[in-house]
Amino acid sequence: MISIRALSVAAVLSFGALSGVAYAQENPEVGGAPMYADKNIVENAVNSADHTTLVAAVQAAGLVETLSGEGPFTVLAPVNAAFEALPAGTVDTLLLPENKDQLTQILTCHVIPARALSTDIVSMVEADGGEHVVDTVGGCKLTLKAEGGNVTVTDENGTVANVTIPDVIQSNGVIHVIDAVLTPKM
Repeated sequence: MISIRALSVAAVLSFGALSGVAYAQENPEVGGAPMYADKNIVENAVNSADHTTLVAAVQAAGLVETLSGEGPFTVLAPVNAAFEALPAGTVDTLLLPENKDQLTQILTCHVIPARALSTDIVSMVEADGGEHVVDTVGGCKLTLKAEGGNVTVTDENGTVANVTIPDVIQSNGVIHVIDAVLTPKM
């Protein structure tokens, strides 16, 4: 089982210590539901009609308590359509109890152990000459790019996810809604 507490300090430092910053911006709605900055990642995600598959997967993987924890976390949250775009039967197979470890790794490849707003990501990308690599809780390396104010995330298999709704502030981090499921290196 992957331990949130055993995270790489380098990964946290690479994203910066942004957790103590207060944000005055208003949160966007996600999946037709308001998102509240004083609620945690799980409390908000369960209300999004666009994230029912992600919520079911988080529950099946036993990650509810972790993602309800103190954080800070940056969660790249795939919408239902991203899961539907996977090969037929993939989601059903991953939700089986015997595949819990694989499901956990895939989900934690969407979690960065720090709070990073889109402006922070753009700054890091620019500082690194056009792309910035981050380590995730699940041990994946993701490449972040920014162009024209749009942020993309590429996994080690070449899957590119677009951030479609950035900067959904949570009490324990931030969610960026994405349009693809990221996977560990195959």
